[in-house]
Amino acid sequence: MKSRLILSLCLVLVAAAAPAQTDQKHPFSVHDMLAMDRISDPQVSPDGKWVAYTVRTTDLEANRGRTDIWISPTEGGEPRRLTTHEAADWNARWCLDGKLFFLSTRGGGSQIWKIDPSGGEAVQVTRLALDVGEFRVVPDLHAFLVTMEVYPGLGIQGTLDRDAELAQAKTTGLTYDELMFRHWDTWEDGKRNHLFLVPGETMEPLDLMPGLDADVPTKPWGGLEEVAVSPDGSEVIFTAKILPGSEPAWSTDYDLYAVPTDGSGALRCLTETNQAWDTEPVFTPDGSTLAFLAMDRPGFEADRFHIKLMDWATGQLRRIDLVHEGLDLTPHGLVFSPDGKTIFCTAGYLGQTSIFRIDVATSRAEPVVRMGRNMSLSLLGKDRLLFGQQHLQSPTELYVVKTSGGEPKQITDLNGEKLSRCLMGEPEQFTFEGWNGETVYAYVVKPYDFSEVKAFAGQKWPVAFLVHGGPQGSFGNDFHYRWNPQAYVGAGFATLAIDFHGSTGYGQAFTDAISGHWGDRPLEDLEKGLAAALEKYPWMDSQKVVAAGASYGGYMINWMHGQPFSHKFKAFVCHDGNLDERMAYFDTEELWFPEWEHGGTPWAEGSQYGLHNPADHVQNWHVPTLVVHGALDYRVVDTQGLSTFTALRRQGVPARLLYFPDENHWVLKPHNSIQWHDEVMAWLTRWTR
Repeated sequence: MKSRLILSLCLVLVAAAAPAQTDQKHPFSVHDMLAMDRISDPQVSPDGKWVAYTVRTTDLEANRGRTDIWISPTEGGEPRRLTTHEAADWNARWCLDGKLFFLSTRGGGSQIWKIDPSGGEAVQVTRLALDVGEFRVVPDLHAFLVTMEVYPGLGIQGTLDRDAELAQAKTTGLTYDELMFRHWDTWEDGKRNHLFLVPGETMEPLDLMPGLDADVPTKPWGGLEEVAVSPDGSEVIFTAKILPGSEPAWSTDYDLYAVPTDGSGALRCLTETNQAWDTEPVFTPDGSTLAFLAMDRPGFEADRFHIKLMDWATGQLRRIDLVHEGLDLTPHGLVFSPDGKTIFCTAGYLGQTSIFRIDVATSRAEPVVRMGRNMSLSLLGKDRLLFGQQHLQSPTELYVVKTSGGEPKQITDLNGEKLSRCLMGEPEQFTFEGWNGETVYAYVVKPYDFSEVKAFAGQKWPVAFLVHGGPQGSFGNDFHYRWNPQAYVGAGFATLAIDFHGSTGYGQAFTDAISGHWGDRPLEDLEKGLAAALEKYPWMDSQKVVAAGASYGGYMINWMHGQPFSHKFKAFVCHDGNLDERMAYFDTEELWFPEWEHGGTPWAEGSQYGLHNPADHVQNWHVPTLVVHGALDYRVVDTQGLSTFTALRRQGVPARLLYFPDENHWVLKPHNSIQWHDEVMAWLTRWTR
């Protein structure tokens, strides 16, 4: 009897404990990050009742991401997954009849498929001989606009024949006569992205730029936001860099071109007078005006974009600058109101990516949504906007807001339950006086177990000091999948990230301040920012500060390692960072970037490659450093990381090299991401115990 009583009591206790164990919260980690559903590419249905979007999930067994098409009511409600095939499904686009076209690899290659959102199986629409990169529906022409990779002048069959010939070749040597022979993570093979018109009646693809040796969309980041169709459907407008005059490796002269949709390939340049960047064309609702973005300064990729309005009949231009509270900002993703009197766009703004509305007549700009990182705007009816928003405590979800502003309404919550199980740190933005007495913004993310009671009792937490890349970038209010502050918080740190001079979203003068000053002005901001944070937040442990950065952030780790500031740190992580700025010029592919930042070529009189060069100060290195690099990184080549590790170990500095033979400038494969986070957190924790 006694044993039965004990057994019954044990069963009751186990039953009572089980729900608590299931619901128990845990510190956020890379495993939580990979578990998030990643929403992208929202598309509003013609009747405005639905939004289709791509959801990327992580398949750890296959070591890759998988994508499917989902839809949700725009008024909010239960989301519905439309595709469940193991192949990739993405790039959903609505047909006027309420059906959805999308890209899928379920047929072996990337082709256009169609599905009825109300029910039914997907049906393959195109069976083109080459993979489709992206597509758009062109209702007025009853056609698709698609992108495919071909050899210029050879067409589709010629491309297939050339590929077959190369596959049979017994030689493997590659020959090049011009720059750029490799880009980002890919060696050039002679193929180019071309635009094709695919009529719905015949499905016979028509190359709109048959002999053009140029990529449309541009590589490596361009998409169909760089393409527009004229109001009458007779021409396609696109962004491209075309020789002569726009050298791939050292020019930023991207122009807008128009080609007829009859396939003749006759080009006309719309922006020949501007030698800087022109992109993102979009027509006003009435078709009378072509709007696009333009820079002023050739050779400077971080110059501010402004809006150009081109009268489509006369070619007359008018300029609109996005200026708010004295700051000149860069707009993206232009969307016009139905009457064409208002432009909606996003822009980096004081550590956020805000939504603005611009009055076309007066150029007056006002924020619609201020906080968070907002993207992918779509007009919903006449007076609402649909958009994606993420922030430091949540990945992207979809929201709706009135065009006049107000509180956004969240209409998806794919990650809410998963986030509720995570212990995350509370973000807080603060400012301090940086270089030249100017205001600098920074973010602190508090420890997941922080409380004022603990802080008052004297508890202190170690600090992870994160340095962003670019350098014309920002560690703002967003949910990052490679450099997420919450991952460091979950490992027991508070995080500090400073938008030093050179960062974007604070006016162009603030961004310009870093050019020619990579090692002094940003370093002063970092030094003053750390001091300000330690004073403002006394619960931060000044004796346990570590720093990590990638790209320019990696360069800055190497640079400040040789400076007196390095004595503030217990450990460093240098990911894909330059050691020698002189040699980095000869290693990289986009030469316009170092030529602008360092004042010309290394052999030009007055250039500044040696002004703030980490390699000249390695004799001062002493901080334990983890060096990370990818073999496929052609932006910051792997020899820079290997040289960093060599300099550390040759001097007896504790160091570790993490090398990825299959990653580029970023670490993208899920299991590699786990390894990266495990190595980074273990290294930083080791030196702050």
